Amino acid sequence: MINRVLLFVIDGLGVGPLPDAAEYGDADADTLAHLADAVGGLSLPNMEALGLGHIAQIRGVLSTTQPQGCFGRLGFTSQGKDSVAGYWETNGVVVRESAGHYSTGIPPHVVDALEQALGRKVIGKRIASMETMLSEYGADHIASGSPMVWTDGGNTCYVAAHESVMPLAVLYQQCREAWKTVKKIDTLIRMVIQPVAGEPGSLRPHVGRRDIVAEPPSVTMLDTLNRSGQIVMGIGKVHDLFSGRGLTRTFPAVSAAEAFDNTVGMLKKVPRGLLYASLDLLPEDSAQAASGLEEFDRRLPDLFDTLRAGDVFILTGDHGRDLSKPAKTPTREYIPLLITGPKLTRGVDLGTRATAADLGQTIVEALQAERLPIGDSFWPAIKP
Repeated sequence: MINRVLLFVIDGLGVGPLPDAAEYGDADADTLAHLADAVGGLSLPNMEALGLGHIAQIRGVLSTTQPQGCFGRLGFTSQGKDSVAGYWETNGVVVRESAGHYSTGIPPHVVDALEQALGRKVIGKRIASMETMLSEYGADHIASGSPMVWTDGGNTCYVAAHESVMPLAVLYQQCREAWKTVKKIDTLIRMVIQPVAGEPGSLRPHVGRRDIVAEPPSVTMLDTLNRSGQIVMGIGKVHDLFSGRGLTRTFPAVSAAEAFDNTVGMLKKVPRGLLYASLDLLPEDSAQAASGLEEFDRRLPDLFDTLRAGDVFILTGDHGRDLSKPAKTPTREYIPLLITGPKLTRGVDLGTRATAADLGQTIVEALQAERLPIGDSFWPAIKP
């Protein structure tokens, strides 16, 4: 009998282009392989032992003869390539919004609504990564007092400001008002509010990021588990991506290390249900991204030592983020699927799944909850 599922999602952990990646300009995207090439190889012995080398060709990662876990790849049928599309489809909700909605930057009518709500002009308004925006527009932001606004090319609008320009409480309040206005005139799915710290020329993201996200349009894995009486814990940005729906409790985390620590700590207190953690491990700098991923891998044995007979550990991603591409924004890729547990079957190749909803369907079956509307469970292949 399965009592607990630990689901770790690493932001941007892609393993190669989806069949329609060319439509998104991502035909050559391969996050992990290109990251490994950039740093001369990755040392991920624990993910390697679970079967990572069977999913993709990654410099430094071997294809072991006897994997200690089950492995595969998850694809997406949702349009888009951001965290909302990734998390929602994993939870059984397919996003039908146009992936190219903000393909040329923030639309003028959205800019007008933002400026009205914020009470000042905004700068940026194009497709970019956060690091690029802070580097290119930071000095102008401090000098002019204009918030920085940009998109990753999907249905997400980012708003960032230094506290010297807009106090944090004011930034939150005015962005909430802007969200209400924009939602009436546009199909925006997410607004990210990002506080900024540092001095001109060396600005950096600061703690306190908040994501305002539209509620999923249909039942999710979290809803189903909650209704079945399971405990559902959200660590990191999980709460924001589902507007808190279906969660028993939430635990914000300012770093991947804190999210990891919180999850491990809950294993001593939460006897059943789902522990759902979001980990941001891949910053724009390749060396830092490799270091973060390798540090996470080194900590896995400590986590595995705490697992009980009725536990399932799952590691996956939400989309790609190929740092070899100039924009360094999300990329349209498959995501890895690595699963282990003290009593689970080992060495099962789960293949390439057409939809990430298969994972959500598997989790609800393992925890004996009601089926989701979409997805095919692979639980019979790995169950004790």
